[in-house]
Amino acid sequence: MPEQQPTLKELINAPEILITPGVYDGFSARLVEKMGFKTAGISGAGISESRLGLPDRGIVGLTDNVDTCTRLTSCTKLLLQADADTGYGNEVNAYYTARAFEKAGAAAIMIEDQVFPKRCGHMAGKQVIPAEDMVKKVRAVVAARQNPDFVIKARTDAATPLGVEEAIRRLNMYAEAGADCLFADALRSEKDIERVVRNVPKPLSVNMGLGIRARSTTPSISPARLQDLGVAQVTYPRLLSAAAIRGMLNAMAVFKEDLLEKGIVSDRADLLVSFEDICELVGLDELDRLEASFQ
Repeated sequence: MPEQQPTLKELINAPEILITPGVYDGFSARLVEKMGFKTAGISGAGISESRLGLPDRGIVGLTDNVDTCTRLTSCTKLLLQADADTGYGNEVNAYYTARAFEKAGAAAIMIEDQVFPKRCGHMAGKQVIPAEDMVKKVRAVVAARQNPDFVIKARTDAATPLGVEEAIRRLNMYAEAGADCLFADALRSEKDIERVVRNVPKPLSVNMGLGIRARSTTPSISPARLQDLGVAQVTYPRLLSAAAIRGMLNAMAVFKEDLLEKGIVSDRADLLVSFEDICELVGLDELDRLEASFQ
């Protein structure tokens, strides 16, 4: 009998902090799995920016989001956590949004209390709906759940416009409504993170940038320190998308200067993975085995 893998709920509630890279396409999902991670967050910003070429300002709709989730769950064994934005309407919309993501194979859904159209949590101008309206959405998402292992994550963006105390008040309301995991976005200090952890009854998740160049409201804090503070999960939503853009910029600069302007043809293994590496990452051997089984 194969060893049973832990559920996402078990990983979130484990003593060790759950480190969660953000993914947005087949390359990133396959790579995160290959590197040994158990879970990843499907980045709503990553979908909007890579798929549409547009900022994370509520332009991606339910159909595009669920379609991306379905494609990613089909190519990886990662426990994928979906970003459902505001639930795309009222509590009835949130109910059917949760059903759609669970059917798509997601292990979790995150829903937030921003006014629609939402925006990236680290952009200026955020507004939040009344907490009581968000409670209705959380209750609806919980009621929509069919698999008890499907994780409901409730996010508040209230810390920036209304203060940390209001964020804590809201998270407690969302926990009482049935959320399994809580997320306070854009906390401004380690002290604020510790304050939230100590005053909410469910596991807390936070977002992190990576390095001093990250444009983020929240300071960069190591996973070990976050674990000491009591944080259950840390996500890095823009790590791979930002790295991918940097890699493409570097490759295109060399392509333009060397090949187009100087006529130099060179093998740049420092800039490009090989054809074989790409084939290995996306599972060409799996297709070869499948094809051979029918011969």
